[in-house]
Amino acid sequence: MAEAAPTTASSAPSPAAGADRIAAAFAAARHDGRAALMPYMMGAFPDAGSGRRIARVYSDAGADLVELGIPFSDPLADGPVIHAAATAALQAGATLESALEACREIASEIPVVAMCYSNMILSTGEDEFASRLAEAGAAGAIIPDLPLGEGAEIKEAMAVHGLAVVPLIAPTTSPERRREICAGAEGFVYLVSTTGVTGERAELPPELEDLAASAREESGVPVAVGFGISTPAQIASIAAIADGVIVGSRLVRAVQDAGDLESAAVAVSEFLAAAREALEGS
Repeated sequence: MAEAAPTTASSAPSPAAGADRIAAAFAAARHDGRAALMPYMMGAFPDAGSGRRIARVYSDAGADLVELGIPFSDPLADGPVIHAAATAALQAGATLESALEACREIASEIPVVAMCYSNMILSTGEDEFASRLAEAGAAGAIIPDLPLGEGAEIKEAMAVHGLAVVPLIAPTTSPERRREICAGAEGFVYLVSTTGVTGERAELPPELEDLAASAREESGVPVAVGFGISTPAQIASIAAIADGVIVGSRLVRAVQDAGDLESAAVAVSEFLAAAREALEGS
């Protein structure tokens, strides 16, 4: 896909407003009588210009928040579609800065939460990494390999720059650990719908409803469900039990399968329109 022309970077929101901006996005969706839509995209995929264009489509098509993947060579939580996108972006020369161009494109309009791994934070330097997220306008970060009780320096750096560190819980999380995670959650709780890595699935586990109900009861912030959600019907079912719905692999695959950037933009826009319709009708 051809690199799109650069756009002027949007001014970053106040760094102290990360958690507040996330809360406001969920509250606005709740006011509309629906769950929040949070699509995932891989930054700088297949190149930085395309990443900016896809981010713009996400915002224009009605996303309430965006989860922005930072390309990494060993994404342990990601399935084959997202892993392949990260690999392709890195092979094309993606960097933290080029991935964050997508954040700069839309951060003044909707909250962007970076999905990144602890190794890239440590290799960059905790304060430097957090500073670069904040300067790009990010509202927070999801760090799937940062266990509860670890990474104090990372969390401190994020806090200094006003970034929420969003925790994850899964079906395998013990009730005691889940309660502890939910009690200290910032921004929102990311509820992993099923065990394993990201990827489209035909069915979601029947126990998800009870898990979501427990997490919502135990948390002072919204609960959003991700992993395996790939159809409008699944989006509607998740919207009935959670505060937000995260869709990832389905959208990354749409970009991968498109023959050019404009075809990718159309495919992504059409899916997000169907997703919003499912949310508004749920």
